[in-house]
Amino acid sequence: MTTLTPRRRDAAGTRQLLLDAARRRFASQGYSATTVREIADEAGVNVALINRYFSSKEGLFEACLTGADDELGRTVSADVPLDEVPHAIARQLAGPHTGRHPSLLLLLLRSSGDERADEIRLGILRSFAERLAASAGRPPDGPGAEQVLLRAQIALSAALGIALLRSAAAMEPLASAGEDELLEPLQDLIAGLLAGG
Repeated sequence: MTTLTPRRRDAAGTRQLLLDAARRRFASQGYSATTVREIADEAGVNVALINRYFSSKEGLFEACLTGADDELGRTVSADVPLDEVPHAIARQLAGPHTGRHPSLLLLLLRSSGDERADEIRLGILRSFAERLAASAGRPPDGPGAEQVLLRAQIALSAALGIALLRSAAAMEPLASAGEDELLEPLQDLIAGLLAGG
């Protein structure tokens, strides 16, 4: 008779499996339609581990949002020149929307109904727009700052719309456009909104 060797426990690996599965589910199905059992099944772990690592479904959603904020922070920051911003956004929009990195922008569109998680989500969107405005080289408290922030929020709204249409509507040629095809229109859009800001 063969004996089974117990699986080695890897807390960090299990936590990452749960985060990856949750990001995919929340981005594609939304918060309300996603169950913790589906997340655990997709991750291949016991559902009780969600409570162990994240306290609750809401805690898991918040962890997904925090990860999205970290990743988006690397995409656009105040020290990224404005002419490089369209490249970063095009990479995010054209990236794979399955597997380990579903569209972070889609995740940010999903409301959870949980007040704390929604505060985090809105804070991330606000912060991203502020970083986008800062990349235009205008001080956040200088003259015309509110107008530049508005223009950055409009650019962010366009990126969110692109992410949504690519995933949900499968509208061609937008749905299958690669990074190179998205780049020129994004450059035009961002330059038009922010370069003269």
